[in-house]
Amino acid sequence: MLVDAQLPVRLAAGLGKIGHDVLHTFSLPDGNRSSDERIAALADQEGRVLVTKDADFRNSHLLTGSPARLLVVATGKIGNDDLLRLFESRMAEIEEAFVLGDHVELRRGAVVSHPRTEP
Repeated sequence: MLVDAQLPVRLAAGLGKIGHDVLHTFSLPDGNRSSDERIAALADQEGRVLVTKDADFRNSHLLTGSPARLLVVATGKIGNDDLLRLFESRMAEIEEAFVLGDHVELRRGAVVSHPRTEP
C-alpha cells in the first residue's frame, strides 16, 4: 500500500503493524510534495494499492487506469484514532473488495467495490 499525504503517517504505521507492506508519501524523496503522477506511477510500479482521500486520483484511475488499484477513504472528517480502528475492523472486507474490483471505497458503514474498468 502507498498512503497519500492527506492521510496520517500513523495510518501507514498501523497498517504495517497488522502485516501490510506500507509506504507513506512522507517517506518518498520529495515527501508530501510528490506529484500525483509520481505517486500513481510508484504505486503501479510496485504493485501497491494507493490509499487516498484525493478525488483527483479517482478521476485519473477512471480516465487512464492509473493508479491501477485505488482505495478511496470516503469517511468525511474523522479522527485519526477512529480512522485506524475503522481500517482494522474493515481490513478483511477491503481485501475481499479488491478481488471484485480495482477501485474500492472505505466508508464509515461500508466497504464498496467498483468493478474493474478499462480506460
